[in-house]
Amino acid sequence: MADRSRWFVSTDWLAAHLADPDVVVVDGSWHLPTSGRNAAAEFVETHVPGAVSFDIDAVADTSNPVPHMLPTAEKFAEMVGAMGIGDGQRIVVYDSAGLASAPRLWWTFKVMGAPDVVILEGGLPKWRAEGRPVESGAVSRPPRRFTARLDPAAVRDLAQVRNNLIDKGFQLVDARPTARFQGTAAEPRPWVKSGRVPGSLNVPSSDLIADGRLKDEATLRKAFTDAGVDLKQPIVTSCGSGVNAATLSLALDILGVAPTALYDGSWTEWGARDDTPIAGATER
Repeated sequence: MADRSRWFVSTDWLAAHLADPDVVVVDGSWHLPTSGRNAAAEFVETHVPGAVSFDIDAVADTSNPVPHMLPTAEKFAEMVGAMGIGDGQRIVVYDSAGLASAPRLWWTFKVMGAPDVVILEGGLPKWRAEGRPVESGAVSRPPRRFTARLDPAAVRDLAQVRNNLIDKGFQLVDARPTARFQGTAAEPRPWVKSGRVPGSLNVPSSDLIADGRLKDEATLRKAFTDAGVDLKQPIVTSCGSGVNAATLSLALDILGVAPTALYDGSWTEWGARDDTPIAGATER
């Protein structure tokens, strides 16, 4: 089994290091628009002491109609620096579900060049279940300098995914639930068609998680291979809008699979257009 300390820290570790000046805790909770939940309000109500709130819809390219697309490195550096996240810190990310949107933060910080970013294993649910301290209210940290260097090789866009239909240079692996991938269930965004990118494969991110934690490596590997994914060939992950795709990217990184990248626009971008081919049911 891989030493997961490269990707995760335990609640015990965070409790012991919560006050360290070179540790910053980041709450990256996010919910689908149909969930009826408000991550910002929930953060104000309850969060790990000293944690800052990271809104993936705000720290994004807000000029793009596709939700939470990566911003420029310059904008990212400016916004996270204003949160008090800076160079030389260990960045510990978590979410309120256990393991849902935290991998998207992990991936984003890694893509932007952060050398030391880890996920709190079990997230806020495990922290609270153990009776660890929490606090309420807004959190403000002194601004810091964050040096961002975007890794373009870790990101794919619509043109590259479209070209791959012919070139077949990588496997596109979709993290959405099977019914949405097959086109038999509606998308949570009503302007997005049902279906999938032709030739893509399906590994639902929920199949990789149990009790808010990533499953063991043997189970992760089997989930990919059972879906027809060749772990020796390049892989690009996708999902509804680029959030759950990062869970696949995290699992693949733990399995030592490279090279991998993430299709940032994912199905919300592809399925909203009239000039992209779609496999599966497309009618409501």
